Amino acid sequence: MTVLLIIIFLAGYAAIAFEHVLKINKTAPALLAGVLCWTVYILFSDNKEEVGTQLVENLGEFSGILFFLMGAMTIVEIIDTHNGFDIITQRITQRNKRKLLWIISGITFFLSPVLDNLTTAIVMVSLLQKIITDEKERLYFVGMIVIAANAGGAWSPIGDVTTTMLWMGGQITAANIIKVLFVPSIVSLIVPLVLISARLKGTLETVKAEAAVKETTLSHNHKAIILTSGILVLLMVPVFKTLTHLPPYMGVLIGLGVMWIITEKLDGHREENERFYLSPAYALRKIDTPSILFFLGILLSIAALERAEILSTLATSIDHYIHNEHAIAMALGLLSSIVDNVPLMAASQAMYPLSEYPQDHSLWEFLAYTTGTGGSILIIGSAAGVAVMGMAKVDFFWYLRNISWVALLGFFSGSLVHILLEKLF
Repeated sequence: MTVLLIIIFLAGYAAIAFEHVLKINKTAPALLAGVLCWTVYILFSDNKEEVGTQLVENLGEFSGILFFLMGAMTIVEIIDTHNGFDIITQRITQRNKRKLLWIISGITFFLSPVLDNLTTAIVMVSLLQKIITDEKERLYFVGMIVIAANAGGAWSPIGDVTTTMLWMGGQITAANIIKVLFVPSIVSLIVPLVLISARLKGTLETVKAEAAVKETTLSHNHKAIILTSGILVLLMVPVFKTLTHLPPYMGVLIGLGVMWIITEKLDGHREENERFYLSPAYALRKIDTPSILFFLGILLSIAALERAEILSTLATSIDHYIHNEHAIAMALGLLSSIVDNVPLMAASQAMYPLSEYPQDHSLWEFLAYTTGTGGSILIIGSAAGVAVMGMAKVDFFWYLRNISWVALLGFFSGSLVHILLEKLF
């Protein structure tokens, strides 16, 4: 069973990577691999009911991620439909490619710890599509958004799901993780930023205003209300989670409900046809549903590997053969670029008890960094990367050739800085 599951997973992974060669949308092999992995798992299982229960449990977890993704994308789409991002894009007058890359990356890095890396990536890519019209030029900026979002999320207890897992599990405290990981995280961003910005030369063409009907019918105040409301409801998601202890997708869904009411009240006086194209119902039609299903397929595949104890066996093997804590954390970080970092972190939490590795132990701090930033090495190595891959139509091999190596250098640079600071202080 184990060999068959690994073969199915690798075949699906290869089909996703060779999407443009095969001319098959990556969603199809992702869904096939996900369902086939569970099919093999249940056929080889002696307890079919238990496997069914496990699948339901995993779908409960997945639904939270998928609803979060759907809600955040819809809120961003509502802002976009009302031309709310125009207020920001009109103020970003920088046309120099290098300077603009630093500005976009910096905003992403400091927004990610507040919103989280997934939401930040969605917002920033949507914004970027308004600023840069040339698709080829935009790809480098998109790649840096993935790196910056993951780097920014690593040093915040709510910036990345793995850091949140450690925070909720009692392995780390919020103040300490910010203090310890801020410098390594920013180093993991600056190294790729310097290398990528060296490739960019010249200035961008000025973005021309869209000749849309809404451009003349929507006032500046109208756009400002929608933009401000959208950003506020997204910023309130981590606050809602902290106060209620409900999962983040609940905060996004209540935010979507608030946005729905605001838009209905603002656009209620318009003609029916115009009101429809400004409505959240229309925004829901425009979100990238194939990307959400792609996400589901990836999560299903990895969950099957986790339930079959393949990932935990892998993590245990790493621990058995590598006896250095730093090397173990880095190995798990590199592995998180291939498989989801959530089950890897869950396995790590089970392997290293708090009795031996107490709260704020250096192992937990370094694991938060490596599993958070390691996902940037491959485009499908993080939730932010998967979302961006669908939104910006990023080719797996383009990312591998142009972004992966700089992300890897950033990962190792930040790791080295963390180890040196640990030794010094």
